[in-house]
Amino acid sequence: MTTTQGPAAAAFRAARDLLLRHRTDYAAARREFSWPELSEFNWALDWFDVLAAEHPDRLALWIVAEDGPDVRLSYAELRARSDQVANWLHSLGVRRGDHMLLMLGNQAPLWEVILAAMKLGTLIIPATTLLQPDDLADRITRGAVRHVVTESGQTAKFARPPGSVRGAGATAAGDWTPIAVGPPVPGWHPYILSHDAPEGFAPDGVTAAADPLLLYFTSGTTARPKLVEHTHASYPAGHLSTMYWLGLQPGDVHLNISSPGWAKHAWSNVFAPWNAGATALVTNFPRFSAPPLLDTIRRCGVTTFCAPPTVWRMLIQEDLSAAVPLRECVAAGEPLNPEVIDKVRQGWGITVRDGYGQTETTAQIGNSPGQPVKPGSMGRPLPGYAVALIDPVTGRPSVDGEICLDLAHRPLGLMTGYQDDPAQTAAVTKGGYYHTGDVASRDEDGYITYVGRTDDVFKASDYRISPFELESVLIEHEAVAEAAVVPSPDPIRLAVPKAYITLAAGWPATAETAFSILKYARGRLAPYLRVRRIEFTELPKTISGKIRRVQLRQEEETRHAGRTEAGSGPGEFSEEDFPDLKG
Repeated sequence: MTTTQGPAAAAFRAARDLLLRHRTDYAAARREFSWPELSEFNWALDWFDVLAAEHPDRLALWIVAEDGPDVRLSYAELRARSDQVANWLHSLGVRRGDHMLLMLGNQAPLWEVILAAMKLGTLIIPATTLLQPDDLADRITRGAVRHVVTESGQTAKFARPPGSVRGAGATAAGDWTPIAVGPPVPGWHPYILSHDAPEGFAPDGVTAAADPLLLYFTSGTTARPKLVEHTHASYPAGHLSTMYWLGLQPGDVHLNISSPGWAKHAWSNVFAPWNAGATALVTNFPRFSAPPLLDTIRRCGVTTFCAPPTVWRMLIQEDLSAAVPLRECVAAGEPLNPEVIDKVRQGWGITVRDGYGQTETTAQIGNSPGQPVKPGSMGRPLPGYAVALIDPVTGRPSVDGEICLDLAHRPLGLMTGYQDDPAQTAAVTKGGYYHTGDVASRDEDGYITYVGRTDDVFKASDYRISPFELESVLIEHEAVAEAAVVPSPDPIRLAVPKAYITLAAGWPATAETAFSILKYARGRLAPYLRVRRIEFTELPKTISGKIRRVQLRQEEETRHAGRTEAGSGPGEFSEEDFPDLKG
Protein backbone atom coordinates (compact mmCIF):
# COMPACT_ATOMS: atom_id res chain seq x y z
CA MET A 1 0.00 0.00 0.00
CA THR A 2 1.51 3.29 -1.14
CA THR A 3 1.12 6.16 1.32
CA THR A 4 4.03 8.42 0.40
CA GLN A 5 4.67 10.40 -2.74
CA GLY A 6 7.31 8.96 -5.05
CA PRO A 7 8.97 10.58 -8.09
CA ALA A 8 6.11 9.66 -10.44
CA ALA A 9 3.47 11.12 -8.15
CA ALA A 10 5.62 14.24 -7.64
CA ALA A 11 5.88 14.85 -11.40
CA PHE A 12 2.18 14.22 -11.85
CA ARG A 13 1.26 16.50 -8.94
CA ALA A 14 3.45 19.34 -10.24
CA ALA A 15 1.68 19.27 -13.63
CA ARG A 16 -1.72 19.01 -11.98
CA ASP A 17 -1.05 21.85 -9.54
CA LEU A 18 0.08 24.14 -12.34
CA LEU A 19 -3.25 23.63 -14.11
CA LEU A 20 -5.19 24.20 -10.89
CA ARG A 21 -3.21 27.37 -10.27
CA HIS A 22 -4.00 28.71 -13.76
CA ARG A 23 -7.57 27.38 -13.84
CA THR A 24 -8.94 30.65 -15.24
CA ASP A 25 -5.76 31.89 -16.93
CA TYR A 26 -5.79 30.16 -20.30
CA ALA A 27 -2.73 31.94 -21.68
CA ALA A 28 -0.56 31.04 -18.70
CA ALA A 29 -1.75 27.43 -18.66
CA ARG A 30 -0.94 27.04 -22.35
CA ARG A 31 2.41 28.71 -21.99
CA GLU A 32 3.68 26.98 -18.85
CA PHE A 33 2.14 23.51 -18.90
CA SER A 34 4.06 20.47 -20.06
CA TRP A 35 3.10 16.83 -19.70
CA PRO A 36 4.75 15.03 -16.77
CA GLU A 37 7.60 12.76 -17.80
CA LEU A 38 6.67 9.34 -16.50
CA SER A 39 8.73 6.19 -16.96
CA GLU A 40 7.14 4.12 -14.21
CA PHE A 41 3.61 5.05 -13.20
CA ASN A 42 0.64 3.24 -11.73
CA TRP A 43 -2.05 5.86 -11.17
CA ALA A 44 -4.00 3.76 -8.66
CA LEU A 45 -0.93 3.20 -6.49
CA ASP A 46 1.11 6.33 -7.18
CA TRP A 47 -1.70 8.87 -7.12
CA PHE A 48 -5.03 7.59 -5.81
CA ASP A 49 -3.55 5.82 -2.79
CA VAL A 50 -1.33 8.80 -1.97
CA LEU A 51 -4.37 11.10 -2.19
CA ALA A 52 -6.27 8.71 0.07
CA ALA A 53 -3.50 8.91 2.66
CA GLU A 54 -3.54 12.71 2.55
CA HIS A 55 -7.32 13.10 2.58
CA PRO A 56 -8.71 9.84 3.99
CA ASP A 57 -12.15 11.19 4.88
CA ARG A 58 -12.77 13.12 1.66
CA LEU A 59 -15.63 11.65 -0.33
CA ALA A 60 -14.37 9.94 -3.49
CA LEU A 61 -17.51 8.26 -4.82
CA TRP A 62 -21.17 9.11 -4.30
CA ILE A 63 -23.83 7.02 -6.05
CA VAL A 64 -27.44 8.18 -6.02
CA ALA A 65 -30.02 5.48 -6.79
CA GLU A 66 -33.62 6.10 -7.75
CA ASP A 67 -35.14 3.72 -5.21
CA GLY A 68 -32.45 3.01 -2.64
CA PRO A 69 -30.01 4.62 -0.22
CA ASP A 70 -27.04 6.60 -1.45
CA VAL A 71 -23.67 4.86 -1.57
CA ARG A 72 -20.84 7.03 -0.24
CA LEU A 73 -17.21 5.91 -0.18
CA SER A 74 -14.28 8.00 1.01
CA TYR A 75 -10.86 7.94 -0.61
CA ALA A 76 -9.56 5.78 2.25
CA GLU A 77 -12.47 3.34 1.98
CA LEU A 78 -11.98 2.95 -1.76
CA ARG A 79 -8.26 2.44 -1.30
CA ALA A 80 -8.91 -0.33 1.24
CA ARG A 81 -11.62 -1.99 -0.86
CA SER A 82 -9.56 -1.91 -4.04
CA ASP A 83 -6.67 -3.51 -2.13
CA GLN A 84 -8.99 -6.32 -1.02
CA VAL A 85 -10.39 -6.79 -4.51
CA ALA A 86 -6.89 -6.86 -6.01
CA ASN A 87 -5.83 -9.55 -3.55
CA TRP A 88 -8.96 -11.58 -4.25
CA LEU A 89 -8.63 -11.29 -8.03
CA HIS A 90 -5.01 -12.36 -7.75
CA SER A 91 -6.13 -15.47 -5.86
CA LEU A 92 -8.37 -16.31 -8.84
CA GLY A 93 -5.44 -16.12 -11.23
CA VAL A 94 -5.68 -12.53 -12.46
CA ARG A 95 -2.17 -11.46 -13.39
CA ARG A 96 -0.20 -8.56 -14.79
CA GLY A 97 -0.82 -8.20 -18.53
CA ASP A 98 -4.03 -10.27 -18.52
CA HIS A 99 -7.07 -8.86 -20.32
CA MET A 100 -10.24 -8.39 -18.26
CA LEU A 101 -13.64 -7.54 -19.71
CA LEU A 102 -15.49 -5.33 -17.22
CA MET A 103 -19.25 -4.97 -17.74
CA LEU A 104 -20.98 -3.35 -14.77
CA GLY A 105 -23.49 -0.56 -14.29
CA ASN A 106 -23.03 2.43 -12.03
CA GLN A 107 -22.39 0.53 -8.82
CA ALA A 108 -19.50 0.66 -6.37
CA PRO A 109 -17.84 -2.59 -7.56
CA LEU A 110 -17.18 -0.92 -10.92
CA TRP A 111 -14.80 1.60 -9.35
CA GLU A 112 -13.37 -1.01 -6.96
CA VAL A 113 -12.46 -3.32 -9.85
CA ILE A 114 -11.04 -0.49 -11.98
CA LEU A 115 -8.64 0.48 -9.20
CA ALA A 116 -7.86 -3.15 -8.34
CA ALA A 117 -7.10 -4.07 -11.94
CA MET A 118 -4.80 -1.07 -12.28
CA LYS A 119 -2.91 -2.08 -9.14
CA LEU A 120 -2.48 -5.59 -10.55
CA GLY A 121 -1.30 -4.31 -13.94
CA THR A 122 -4.28 -5.97 -15.64
CA LEU A 123 -5.62 -4.51 -18.88
CA ILE A 124 -9.28 -3.47 -18.71
CA ILE A 125 -11.76 -3.79 -21.58
CA PRO A 126 -14.75 -1.63 -20.58
CA ALA A 127 -18.10 -2.85 -21.89
CA THR A 128 -21.61 -1.43 -21.73
CA THR A 129 -24.43 -3.58 -20.36
CA LEU A 130 -26.31 -2.88 -23.61
CA LEU A 131 -24.07 -5.31 -25.48
CA GLN A 132 -25.64 -8.49 -26.82
CA PRO A 133 -24.17 -12.04 -26.93
CA ASP A 134 -22.64 -11.63 -30.40
CA ASP A 135 -21.01 -8.32 -29.38
CA LEU A 136 -19.54 -9.94 -26.28
CA ALA A 137 -18.28 -12.98 -28.17
CA ASP A 138 -16.49 -10.62 -30.57
CA ARG A 139 -14.89 -8.70 -27.71
CA ILE A 140 -13.79 -11.84 -25.92
CA THR A 141 -12.16 -13.21 -29.06
CA ARG A 142 -10.61 -10.05 -30.49
CA GLY A 143 -9.75 -8.70 -27.05
CA ALA A 144 -8.04 -11.94 -25.95
CA VAL A 145 -10.10 -11.86 -22.75
CA ARG A 146 -8.97 -14.05 -19.84
CA HIS A 147 -11.32 -12.77 -17.13
CA VAL A 148 -14.89 -11.43 -17.15
CA VAL A 149 -16.50 -9.35 -14.39
CA THR A 150 -20.18 -8.62 -14.87
CA GLU A 151 -23.51 -8.34 -13.08
CA SER A 152 -25.30 -11.55 -12.18
CA GLY A 153 -28.22 -10.52 -14.38
CA GLN A 154 -25.93 -10.22 -17.41
CA THR A 155 -24.24 -13.62 -17.17
CA ALA A 156 -26.71 -15.32 -19.53
CA LYS A 157 -25.28 -13.24 -22.38
CA PHE A 158 -21.95 -15.05 -22.11
CA ALA A 159 -21.39 -18.42 -23.74
CA ARG A 160 -19.51 -20.56 -21.24
CA PRO A 161 -17.88 -23.92 -21.91
CA PRO A 162 -19.40 -26.64 -19.72
CA GLY A 163 -17.78 -27.33 -16.37
CA SER A 164 -17.10 -25.68 -13.06
CA VAL A 165 -15.76 -22.21 -12.33
CA ARG A 166 -12.15 -21.51 -13.21
CA GLY A 167 -10.17 -20.63 -10.13
CA ALA A 168 -6.77 -20.10 -11.68
CA GLY A 169 -7.51 -17.88 -14.64
CA ALA A 170 -7.78 -18.81 -18.27
CA THR A 171 -5.63 -21.72 -19.35
CA ALA A 172 -6.54 -22.10 -23.00
CA ALA A 173 -7.68 -19.98 -25.92
CA GLY A 174 -11.34 -19.05 -25.49
CA ASP A 175 -11.33 -19.89 -21.77
CA TRP A 176 -11.80 -17.20 -19.12
CA THR A 177 -12.46 -16.71 -15.42
CA PRO A 178 -16.15 -15.84 -14.73
CA ILE A 179 -16.88 -13.38 -11.89
CA ALA A 180 -20.42 -12.26 -11.04
CA VAL A 181 -21.43 -9.21 -9.00
CA GLY A 182 -24.75 -9.78 -7.26
CA PRO A 183 -26.77 -12.90 -6.40
CA PRO A 184 -24.94 -16.25 -6.79
CA VAL A 185 -24.82 -17.69 -10.32
CA PRO A 186 -23.87 -21.35 -10.86
CA GLY A 187 -20.43 -21.59 -12.43
CA TRP A 188 -19.45 -18.00 -11.59
CA HIS A 189 -17.24 -16.76 -8.75
CA PRO A 190 -19.34 -14.57 -6.39
CA TYR A 191 -17.82 -11.11 -6.04
CA ILE A 192 -19.04 -10.87 -2.45
CA LEU A 193 -16.19 -13.20 -1.45
CA SER A 194 -13.79 -10.35 -2.14
CA HIS A 195 -14.81 -8.91 1.23
CA ASP A 196 -13.04 -11.84 2.90
CA ALA A 197 -9.72 -11.10 1.19
CA PRO A 198 -6.85 -9.58 3.19
CA GLU A 199 -6.34 -5.82 3.22
CA GLY A 200 -3.05 -4.25 2.26
CA PHE A 201 -1.91 -4.86 -1.30
CA ALA A 202 1.70 -5.33 -2.40
CA PRO A 203 2.32 -5.16 -6.18
CA ASP A 204 4.35 -7.94 -7.78
CA GLY A 205 6.53 -5.46 -9.64
CA VAL A 206 6.68 -2.01 -11.16
CA THR A 207 4.28 -0.71 -13.77
CA ALA A 208 5.80 1.00 -16.78
CA ALA A 209 3.93 4.14 -17.82
CA ALA A 210 3.85 2.73 -21.36
CA ASP A 211 2.21 -0.54 -20.27
CA PRO A 212 -1.28 -0.98 -21.76
CA LEU A 213 -4.14 -0.23 -19.37
CA LEU A 214 -7.33 0.14 -21.40
CA LEU A 215 -8.68 -1.34 -24.61
CA TYR A 216 -11.79 0.41 -25.92
CA PHE A 217 -13.96 -1.00 -28.65
CA THR A 218 -15.11 2.12 -30.46
CA SER A 219 -18.76 2.52 -31.42
CA GLY A 220 -18.03 3.12 -35.11
CA THR A 221 -20.95 4.15 -37.32
CA THR A 222 -19.66 2.49 -40.49
CA ALA A 223 -17.52 -0.52 -39.61
CA ARG A 224 -17.04 -2.97 -36.81
CA PRO A 225 -15.44 -1.42 -33.72
CA LYS A 226 -11.73 -0.65 -33.68
CA LEU A 227 -9.64 -1.52 -30.63
CA VAL A 228 -8.25 1.69 -29.12
CA GLU A 229 -5.31 1.08 -26.78
CA HIS A 230 -4.38 3.42 -23.94
CA THR A 231 -1.57 3.15 -21.42
CA HIS A 232 -1.11 3.74 -17.69
CA ALA A 233 -0.05 7.26 -18.66
CA SER A 234 -2.20 8.22 -21.66
CA TYR A 235 -5.59 8.09 -19.93
CA PRO A 236 -4.90 8.60 -16.22
CA ALA A 237 -2.33 11.40 -16.62
CA GLY A 238 -3.61 12.44 -20.04
CA HIS A 239 -6.87 13.47 -18.44
CA LEU A 240 -5.17 16.41 -16.80
CA SER A 241 -6.39 18.26 -19.90
CA THR A 242 -9.93 17.08 -19.17
CA MET A 243 -9.65 18.19 -15.54
CA TYR A 244 -8.61 21.63 -16.76
CA TRP A 245 -11.46 21.89 -19.27
CA LEU A 246 -14.05 20.82 -16.69
CA GLY A 247 -12.72 23.43 -14.27
CA LEU A 248 -12.43 20.96 -11.39
CA GLN A 249 -10.95 21.87 -8.03
CA PRO A 250 -10.13 19.77 -4.95
CA GLY A 251 -13.29 19.06 -2.94
CA ASP A 252 -15.68 19.68 -5.84
CA VAL A 253 -18.73 17.47 -6.30
CA HIS A 254 -18.68 16.55 -9.98
CA LEU A 255 -21.67 15.01 -11.74
CA ASN A 256 -21.26 13.51 -15.20
CA ILE A 257 -24.06 11.87 -17.17
CA SER A 258 -22.49 8.94 -18.98
CA SER A 259 -22.92 5.19 -19.10
CA PRO A 260 -20.18 2.75 -18.03
CA GLY A 261 -18.35 1.10 -20.89
CA TRP A 262 -17.80 4.30 -22.87
CA ALA A 263 -14.68 6.45 -22.80
CA LYS A 264 -16.53 9.52 -21.48
CA HIS A 265 -17.38 7.57 -18.33
CA ALA A 266 -13.67 7.09 -17.64
CA TRP A 267 -13.02 10.73 -18.57
CA SER A 268 -15.39 12.31 -16.09
CA ASN A 269 -16.39 9.60 -13.61
CA VAL A 270 -12.91 8.32 -12.82
CA PHE A 271 -9.78 10.10 -13.94
CA ALA A 272 -10.61 13.83 -14.20
CA PRO A 273 -12.40 14.18 -10.84
CA TRP A 274 -9.88 12.04 -8.96
CA ASN A 275 -6.97 13.83 -10.62
CA ALA A 276 -8.36 16.95 -8.97
CA GLY A 277 -9.15 15.30 -5.62
CA ALA A 278 -12.88 15.83 -6.16
CA THR A 279 -15.95 13.68 -5.53
CA ALA A 280 -17.33 11.69 -8.46
CA LEU A 281 -21.13 11.82 -8.13
CA VAL A 282 -23.07 9.28 -10.19
CA THR A 283 -26.79 8.83 -10.76
CA ASN A 284 -27.91 5.24 -11.09
CA PHE A 285 -31.36 5.79 -12.59
CA PRO A 286 -32.91 3.14 -14.90
CA ARG A 287 -34.25 5.87 -17.19
CA PHE A 288 -33.27 9.47 -17.65
CA SER A 289 -35.69 12.03 -16.27
CA ALA A 290 -34.92 15.70 -15.87
CA PRO A 291 -36.77 16.44 -12.59
CA PRO A 292 -34.91 13.80 -10.48
CA LEU A 293 -31.63 14.97 -11.99
CA LEU A 294 -32.31 18.57 -11.00
CA ASP A 295 -33.29 17.42 -7.50
CA THR A 296 -29.98 15.51 -7.24
CA ILE A 297 -27.96 18.55 -8.32
CA ARG A 298 -29.54 20.64 -5.57
CA ARG A 299 -29.59 18.00 -2.80
CA CYS A 300 -26.00 16.86 -3.32
CA GLY A 301 -24.48 20.29 -3.78
CA VAL A 302 -23.11 19.57 -7.26
CA THR A 303 -20.52 22.18 -8.23
CA THR A 304 -19.50 20.94 -11.70
CA PHE A 305 -21.79 19.24 -14.19
CA CYS A 306 -21.13 17.56 -17.55
CA ALA A 307 -23.78 16.10 -19.84
CA PRO A 308 -24.23 15.25 -23.52
CA PRO A 309 -26.33 17.53 -25.75
CA THR A 310 -29.30 15.14 -25.61
CA VAL A 311 -29.53 15.64 -21.82
CA TRP A 312 -29.13 19.39 -22.12
CA ARG A 313 -31.92 19.52 -24.70
CA MET A 314 -34.20 17.71 -22.27
CA LEU A 315 -33.16 19.89 -19.32
CA ILE A 316 -34.10 23.13 -21.06
CA GLN A 317 -37.67 21.84 -21.35
CA GLU A 318 -37.87 22.17 -17.55
CA ASP A 319 -38.19 25.24 -15.35
CA LEU A 320 -34.61 26.37 -14.73
CA SER A 321 -35.49 29.41 -12.64
CA ALA A 322 -34.73 27.79 -9.26
CA ALA A 323 -31.22 28.31 -7.87
CA VAL A 324 -28.58 25.59 -8.28
CA PRO A 325 -25.19 25.21 -6.55
CA LEU A 326 -23.38 24.80 -9.85
CA ARG A 327 -20.22 26.73 -10.71
CA GLU A 328 -19.31 25.01 -14.00
CA CYS A 329 -21.44 23.43 -16.73
CA VAL A 330 -20.00 21.67 -19.76
CA ALA A 331 -21.20 19.57 -22.66
CA ALA A 332 -19.45 16.85 -24.63
CA GLY A 333 -20.16 14.03 -27.05
CA GLU A 334 -21.50 16.11 -29.94
CA PRO A 335 -21.46 19.87 -30.57
CA LEU A 336 -23.94 21.79 -28.42
CA ASN A 337 -26.42 23.99 -30.24
CA PRO A 338 -26.31 27.72 -29.33
CA GLU A 339 -30.01 27.74 -28.40
CA VAL A 340 -29.33 25.39 -25.48
CA ILE A 341 -26.48 27.57 -24.20
CA ASP A 342 -28.74 30.65 -24.29
CA LYS A 343 -31.57 28.99 -22.34
CA VAL A 344 -29.26 27.68 -19.61
CA ARG A 345 -27.64 31.09 -19.27
CA GLN A 346 -31.07 32.71 -18.94
CA GLY A 347 -32.15 30.21 -16.27
CA TRP A 348 -29.01 29.65 -14.20
CA GLY A 349 -26.74 32.51 -15.16
CA ILE A 350 -24.08 29.96 -16.18
CA THR A 351 -22.57 29.55 -19.63
CA VAL A 352 -22.40 25.92 -20.76
CA ARG A 353 -18.91 25.37 -22.13
CA ASP A 354 -18.42 23.01 -25.04
CA GLY A 355 -15.42 20.74 -25.50
CA TYR A 356 -14.02 18.19 -27.89
CA GLY A 357 -12.14 14.92 -27.68
CA GLN A 358 -12.33 11.30 -28.76
CA THR A 359 -12.01 7.80 -27.39
CA GLU A 360 -8.53 7.93 -28.93
CA THR A 361 -7.59 11.01 -26.90
CA THR A 362 -8.41 13.00 -23.80
CA ALA A 363 -9.97 16.48 -24.07
CA GLN A 364 -8.20 18.25 -26.95
CA ILE A 365 -10.20 21.45 -27.41
CA GLY A 366 -12.47 23.30 -25.04
CA ASN A 367 -13.87 26.52 -23.71
CA SER A 368 -11.97 26.70 -20.43
CA PRO A 369 -13.21 28.42 -17.23
CA GLY A 370 -13.15 32.19 -17.09
CA GLN A 371 -12.67 32.63 -20.84
CA PRO A 372 -15.04 34.27 -23.33
CA VAL A 373 -17.31 31.78 -25.09
CA LYS A 374 -18.14 32.38 -28.73
CA PRO A 375 -21.53 31.05 -29.89
CA GLY A 376 -21.11 27.83 -31.84
CA SER A 377 -17.41 27.42 -31.05
CA MET A 378 -16.08 24.49 -29.05
CA GLY A 379 -13.16 26.58 -27.81
CA ARG A 380 -9.40 26.58 -28.21
CA PRO A 381 -6.68 23.92 -27.93
CA LEU A 382 -6.28 22.81 -24.33
CA PRO A 383 -2.94 22.80 -22.48
CA GLY A 384 -0.68 20.07 -23.84
CA TYR A 385 -2.40 19.80 -27.23
CA ALA A 386 -0.93 21.22 -30.46
CA VAL A 387 -3.96 21.32 -32.78
CA ALA A 388 -3.71 22.02 -36.51
CA LEU A 389 -6.46 22.22 -39.13
CA ILE A 390 -5.09 20.43 -42.17
CA ASP A 391 -6.38 21.18 -45.65
CA PRO A 392 -7.24 17.78 -47.16
CA VAL A 393 -6.09 18.89 -50.61
CA THR A 394 -2.75 20.53 -49.83
CA GLY A 395 -1.98 18.63 -46.63
CA ARG A 396 -0.94 21.90 -45.02
CA PRO A 397 -2.27 23.83 -42.02
CA SER A 398 -5.18 26.12 -42.85
CA VAL A 399 -8.01 28.04 -41.20
CA ASP A 400 -10.39 25.33 -42.42
CA GLY A 401 -9.66 21.64 -42.46
CA GLU A 402 -9.45 18.37 -40.60
CA ILE A 403 -8.72 18.58 -36.87
CA CYS A 404 -5.27 17.05 -36.44
CA LEU A 405 -2.70 16.74 -33.66
CA ASP A 406 0.92 17.60 -34.42
CA LEU A 407 2.93 14.48 -33.61
CA ALA A 408 6.10 16.55 -33.31
CA HIS A 409 4.51 17.61 -30.02
CA ARG A 410 2.74 14.33 -29.31
CA PRO A 411 0.24 14.77 -26.47
CA LEU A 412 0.38 12.32 -23.58
CA GLY A 413 -3.36 11.75 -23.92
CA LEU A 414 -3.14 10.22 -27.41
CA MET A 415 -3.66 6.48 -27.77
CA THR A 416 -0.75 4.22 -28.67
CA GLY A 417 -2.73 2.98 -31.66
CA TYR A 418 -5.35 0.49 -32.80
CA GLN A 419 -4.44 -2.91 -31.42
CA ASP A 420 -3.59 -5.49 -34.07
CA ASP A 421 -4.31 -3.02 -36.87
CA PRO A 422 -1.05 -1.33 -37.91
CA ALA A 423 -2.53 -0.26 -41.25
CA GLN A 424 -5.33 1.70 -39.59
CA THR A 425 -2.90 3.17 -37.07
CA ALA A 426 -0.62 4.28 -39.91
CA ALA A 427 -3.58 5.78 -41.78
CA VAL A 428 -4.56 8.06 -38.88
CA THR A 429 -0.96 9.12 -38.15
CA LYS A 430 0.19 9.85 -41.70
CA GLY A 431 2.11 12.99 -42.58
CA GLY A 432 3.25 13.69 -39.04
CA TYR A 433 -0.26 14.28 -37.71
CA TYR A 434 -2.91 12.30 -35.88
CA HIS A 435 -6.06 12.67 -38.00
CA THR A 436 -9.36 12.87 -36.07
CA GLY A 437 -11.67 12.60 -39.08
CA ASP A 438 -13.50 15.76 -37.96
CA VAL A 439 -13.61 19.02 -39.91
CA ALA A 440 -13.54 22.47 -38.31
CA SER A 441 -12.70 26.12 -38.90
CA ARG A 442 -10.53 28.48 -36.81
CA ASP A 443 -11.14 32.22 -36.40
CA GLU A 444 -8.66 35.04 -35.87
CA ASP A 445 -8.73 34.52 -32.07
CA GLY A 446 -7.91 30.84 -32.30
CA TYR A 447 -11.44 29.60 -31.54
CA ILE A 448 -12.36 26.40 -33.34
CA THR A 449 -15.84 25.69 -34.66
CA TYR A 450 -16.95 22.18 -35.49
CA VAL A 451 -18.18 21.61 -39.04
CA GLY A 452 -18.75 17.85 -39.14
CA ARG A 453 -17.21 14.49 -39.82
CA THR A 454 -15.15 14.34 -42.96
CA ASP A 455 -17.72 11.91 -44.36
CA ASP A 456 -20.76 13.96 -43.17
CA VAL A 457 -19.94 17.24 -44.97
CA PHE A 458 -21.42 17.30 -48.47
CA LYS A 459 -21.94 19.53 -51.48
CA ALA A 460 -25.29 20.80 -52.79
CA SER A 461 -25.38 22.99 -55.91
CA ASP A 462 -21.57 23.14 -55.55
CA TYR A 463 -21.83 24.68 -52.06
CA ARG A 464 -20.17 22.98 -49.10
CA ILE A 465 -22.79 22.07 -46.46
CA SER A 466 -22.19 21.34 -42.78
CA PRO A 467 -25.08 19.27 -41.37
CA PHE A 468 -24.47 20.66 -37.88
CA GLU A 469 -25.14 24.23 -39.01
CA LEU A 470 -28.53 23.29 -40.42
CA GLU A 471 -29.42 21.03 -37.51
CA SER A 472 -28.71 23.84 -35.05
CA VAL A 473 -31.38 25.95 -36.72
CA LEU A 474 -33.91 23.13 -36.99
CA ILE A 475 -33.87 22.22 -33.30
CA GLU A 476 -34.72 25.81 -32.40
CA HIS A 477 -38.23 25.06 -33.70
CA GLU A 478 -40.47 23.90 -30.87
CA ALA A 479 -41.67 20.87 -32.84
CA VAL A 480 -38.19 19.43 -33.33
CA ALA A 481 -36.67 17.17 -30.68
CA GLU A 482 -33.75 15.91 -32.81
CA ALA A 483 -32.63 16.38 -36.40
CA ALA A 484 -30.10 14.86 -38.77
CA VAL A 485 -29.31 16.44 -42.14
CA VAL A 486 -27.95 14.38 -45.04
CA PRO A 487 -27.60 14.89 -48.80
CA SER A 488 -30.60 13.74 -50.80
CA PRO A 489 -29.93 13.01 -54.51
CA ASP A 490 -31.49 15.60 -56.83
CA PRO A 491 -31.55 15.57 -60.66
CA ILE A 492 -30.92 19.32 -60.88
CA ARG A 493 -28.68 20.24 -57.94
CA LEU A 494 -26.94 16.84 -57.66
CA ALA A 495 -27.90 16.84 -53.97
CA VAL A 496 -30.10 18.90 -51.65
CA PRO A 497 -30.17 19.05 -47.83
CA LYS A 498 -32.77 16.75 -46.32
CA ALA A 499 -33.62 16.66 -42.63
CA TYR A 500 -34.73 13.55 -40.79
CA ILE A 501 -36.62 14.82 -37.77
CA THR A 502 -37.80 13.29 -34.51
CA LEU A 503 -40.75 15.36 -33.34
CA ALA A 504 -41.21 16.69 -29.83
CA ALA A 505 -44.03 15.24 -27.76
CA GLY A 506 -47.48 16.33 -28.89
CA TRP A 507 -46.57 17.32 -32.44
CA PRO A 508 -48.22 15.36 -35.28
CA ALA A 509 -46.30 14.22 -38.35
CA THR A 510 -48.46 16.23 -40.73
CA ALA A 511 -48.02 18.53 -43.68
CA GLU A 512 -48.85 21.48 -41.43
CA THR A 513 -45.97 20.62 -39.11
CA ALA A 514 -43.63 20.13 -42.08
CA PHE A 515 -44.64 23.50 -43.51
CA SER A 516 -44.04 25.23 -40.17
CA ILE A 517 -40.55 23.75 -39.83
CA LEU A 518 -39.52 24.46 -43.42
CA LYS A 519 -40.78 28.04 -43.16
CA TYR A 520 -38.91 28.58 -39.90
CA ALA A 521 -35.64 27.26 -41.31
CA ARG A 522 -36.10 29.17 -44.57
CA GLY A 523 -36.20 32.44 -42.66
CA ARG A 524 -32.94 31.70 -40.84
CA LEU A 525 -30.72 30.06 -43.43
CA ALA A 526 -28.99 31.44 -46.50
CA PRO A 527 -30.63 30.26 -49.74
CA TYR A 528 -27.87 27.76 -50.53
CA LEU A 529 -28.21 26.23 -47.06
CA ARG A 530 -31.97 25.78 -47.07
CA VAL A 531 -33.42 22.43 -46.06
CA ARG A 532 -35.33 21.25 -49.13
CA ARG A 533 -36.88 18.03 -47.84
CA ILE A 534 -37.87 16.63 -44.46
CA GLU A 535 -39.07 13.31 -43.13
CA PHE A 536 -40.41 12.49 -39.66
CA THR A 537 -38.88 9.42 -38.06
CA GLU A 538 -36.95 8.05 -35.09
CA LEU A 539 -33.29 8.61 -35.84
CA PRO A 540 -31.07 5.51 -36.12
CA LYS A 541 -28.27 5.53 -33.57
CA THR A 542 -25.23 3.55 -32.57
CA ILE A 543 -25.25 1.68 -29.27
CA SER A 544 -23.53 4.70 -27.72
CA GLY A 545 -26.27 7.08 -28.89
CA LYS A 546 -24.57 8.72 -31.87
CA ILE A 547 -26.76 9.38 -34.90
CA ARG A 548 -25.97 7.01 -37.78
CA ARG A 549 -26.01 9.53 -40.63
CA VAL A 550 -24.29 6.98 -42.84
CA GLN A 551 -27.43 4.82 -42.67
CA LEU A 552 -29.66 7.77 -43.56
CA ARG A 553 -27.43 8.67 -46.51
CA GLN A 554 -27.61 5.12 -47.78
CA GLU A 555 -31.39 5.14 -47.47
CA GLU A 556 -31.56 8.37 -49.45
CA GLU A 557 -29.36 7.02 -52.22
CA THR A 558 -31.49 3.89 -52.48
CA ARG A 559 -34.78 5.78 -52.38
CA HIS A 560 -33.88 8.32 -55.03
CA ALA A 561 -31.83 6.07 -57.34
CA GLY A 562 -32.94 6.57 -60.91
CA ARG A 563 -35.31 9.45 -60.21
CA THR A 564 -35.40 12.08 -62.94
CA GLU A 565 -37.82 14.56 -61.37
CA ALA A 566 -37.41 16.85 -58.38
CA GLY A 567 -39.91 16.90 -55.52
CA SER A 568 -40.85 14.74 -52.61
CA GLY A 569 -40.64 10.98 -52.48
CA PRO A 570 -42.71 8.53 -50.45
CA GLY A 571 -43.01 9.49 -46.79
CA GLU A 572 -41.27 12.85 -47.11
CA PHE A 573 -42.25 16.48 -47.55
CA SER A 574 -40.55 18.75 -50.05
CA GLU A 575 -40.52 22.52 -50.40
CA GLU A 576 -42.23 21.96 -53.78
CA ASP A 577 -45.25 20.70 -51.83
CA PHE A 578 -45.76 24.15 -50.31
CA PRO A 579 -46.09 26.97 -52.86
CA ASP A 580 -46.70 29.44 -50.01
CA LEU A 581 -43.11 29.02 -48.86
CA LYS A 582 -41.99 31.33 -51.62
CA GLY A 583 -44.39 34.06 -50.58
